[in-house]
Amino acid sequence: MSKIVAIPKQLSKKGELVIIPRSDYEELLRLKKVIPLVKPTLSEKKAIQSGRREIKRKKYLTLKQLKDELED
Repeated sequence: MSKIVAIPKQLSKKGELVIIPRSDYEELLRLKKVIPLVKPTLSEKKAIQSGRREIKRKKYLTLKQLKDELED
């Protein structure tokens, strides 16, 4: 028999809603305490943006290509 879950409109209007088992959620909370959230510096943000632009323009090396170049 399947269970039906009603999601209150107030929750669904706040954006995307993700449903996961309680044990997974508790593990996420535990990891959140152990692994600190690191905010990138301005220069790191610029480097990330630059890297994303390069990926969009397909200006990157695959791991195999990098290994091949390093072996030469």
